Amino acid sequence: MGCSSCSSGGGTPKGCKNNGTCSSGGCNKLEVYDWLANIALPAGQAPYDIVEVRFKNARKAFYRNASNLTLQIGDLVIVDTAPGYDVGVVSVVGELARVQVKKKAPNFKAMEARKIMRIANQEEIDKWIKGRSLEKDLMTQSRVLAMNLNLDMKISDVEYQGDLSKATFYYTAEGRVDFRQLIKDMADKFRVRIEMRQIGSRQESSRLGGIGSCGRELCCSTWLTDFRSVSTSAARYQQLSLNPQKLAGQCGKLKCCLNYELDMYLDAIKSFPKTDTKLHTEKGDAFHIKTDVFKRIIWYAYPGEMGTIALSPERVAEIKKLNKDGVKPKDLLEFVKVEKVVEIGYQNVVGQDSVNRFEKSFVKKKRPNNKKRNPNSPSANAEVNAPKGNRPPNPGQAKGPNSGSKPDNALNTNQNKGNNRNNNPQGNTNAQS
Repeated sequence: MGCSSCSSGGGTPKGCKNNGTCSSGGCNKLEVYDWLANIALPAGQAPYDIVEVRFKNARKAFYRNASNLTLQIGDLVIVDTAPGYDVGVVSVVGELARVQVKKKAPNFKAMEARKIMRIANQEEIDKWIKGRSLEKDLMTQSRVLAMNLNLDMKISDVEYQGDLSKATFYYTAEGRVDFRQLIKDMADKFRVRIEMRQIGSRQESSRLGGIGSCGRELCCSTWLTDFRSVSTSAARYQQLSLNPQKLAGQCGKLKCCLNYELDMYLDAIKSFPKTDTKLHTEKGDAFHIKTDVFKRIIWYAYPGEMGTIALSPERVAEIKKLNKDGVKPKDLLEFVKVEKVVEIGYQNVVGQDSVNRFEKSFVKKKRPNNKKRNPNSPSANAEVNAPKGNRPPNPGQAKGPNSGSKPDNALNTNQNKGNNRNNNPQGNTNAQS
């Protein structure tokens, strides 16, 4: 059964792919995969009668299946709220619900839990969908009423009960707010029971959703259910710049993802020396500049010098041991590990081409200036038979003042060719034609 915005009728979802941020409450938000569904129970063991039910956004609660209804994940059920009833979606059943109860509510008493009344029929589902469509307009009107009373609060979300007899308003405020008059005004205008519930900025972001700086949907609106405290020391251990604009999320607090890799950094830093450690040498005392945890490199520098010296934690430990024994090395450069750089030519290993593969294709080919001459041509024979002093200059040589004149032998050769043509009648015929 899909939500109201993606259902195509008959309980078949079209797939809005909003990932839980649709206005009707979310069809995939904080969903749970039942990895114990295909495991059969031991003989004689009754199925667990506690079921987890999900409501709008991230609100979940445990209810008791007293009537032994056959429930599956995604079924719409009617739960007892006393007074009235509410409509929710089954999120966890069976033995996985037992695990969730131990994790989230260790002091949960099954006999005191509210009951699941029945599976929702079509009339109750239509009424529930109607309430979801009225929530946006109801929130806009409530904000206007709060502004008229000059209340320092922000109403971020509204949730109608399944029977439309109660509306819960979620708001954020920095201090205590006296909203008694606001409740009276909203009860007179909306004709429903009003409940005001204050939430934090992180809970507000989880309910509204959004896109983080990483380009993905907010963790708190998709899968994160508990909010752990995040301090600035987490950013210091990871050597991040203490810029509040980069470290803060949409809620205005420090990002929850700062805690994801914190344990790895803490384990890696144990093998590094303290940052206030000074290395004593004959050249002077070197002090710490920065540390790269991934490359396992520590940079030190001498006072008054611009350059830095990169050392491994093992080398720093050796120098500290020498200083402890009263020995000062001459310079830290003696402990720098020199790595041999092996130049490897380009190899097309994964099907990638070279970056400069187009450079050769655009280079124009130079044409030779000397044209190929026919060895049987008269000019070639004239150059071969001519004396060295009367040979014509090469085309590549610089032309002198008399470069336009032809040699005498070449002129005589041309005259003989003309006389032969005049004496040959065949040649005259060709000339006339």
